Amino acid sequence: MKPPTYSTPKKISIIIPVFNECNTIENVVATVLAVSIPLEKEIIIVDDFSTDGTREILSTMERHYAGKVRVLLHEKNRGKGYAIRTGLAQISGDLVLVQDADLEYDPQDYPVLLAPIMAGRADVVFGNRFHGGQHRVLYFWHFQINQFLTFLSNLLTNLNLSDMEVGYKLFRREIIQNIKLTSDRFGFEPEVTIKAARQKCRIYEVPISYHGRTYEEGKKITWKDGVAALYFLFKYSIFG
Repeated sequence: MKPPTYSTPKKISIIIPVFNECNTIENVVATVLAVSIPLEKEIIIVDDFSTDGTREILSTMERHYAGKVRVLLHEKNRGKGYAIRTGLAQISGDLVLVQDADLEYDPQDYPVLLAPIMAGRADVVFGNRFHGGQHRVLYFWHFQINQFLTFLSNLLTNLNLSDMEVGYKLFRREIIQNIKLTSDRFGFEPEVTIKAARQKCRIYEVPISYHGRTYEEGKKITWKDGVAALYFLFKYSIFG
């Protein structure tokens, strides 16, 4: 079947879900604004009821970057997936990218992520943290669990991804808006992968850098989220 024809992207919506990232959020936003790409940027920050001073920083930043940054506030903590849905309801860009607020992912990789779509070859682009780009060496079991979840995702979708759980996933707006998302926490990654695969869209993978954090440095995902990802993979592959 011939893939649909899309117009050349002119604007990218960058959704930044935030929860208790007072030490990094200013750096993240400044880096996103500074990176050079051939697209207009729309930056939507969704604060998921931070309690460490992040909300106050965001209020100042929204005034400082007036017209460049929008801040949306949750009145209680709902999770990353919910924050992404809040942002998706406000986007106006041709492309959509989720940017974590902790600087584990480097906005300098935006040109690499954009290349397959700008060339007209892809509809969705996944980053790959472990093949080609520099990455911080961290937890052995985290890597093994990631590989197992990626293998299972591939088994269920008939894709050959290398890093299903990667936080950098770039979508044409038509693709992501055609997906009904329901998971509230870190289930976003397996859910959106399963549902994007069902659309038979053109998925590419590119190497990115990864500067992972330790738990002492503020990493939030735990083994419980790995178990949840396993549940979500089966849930969304069987029940949709």
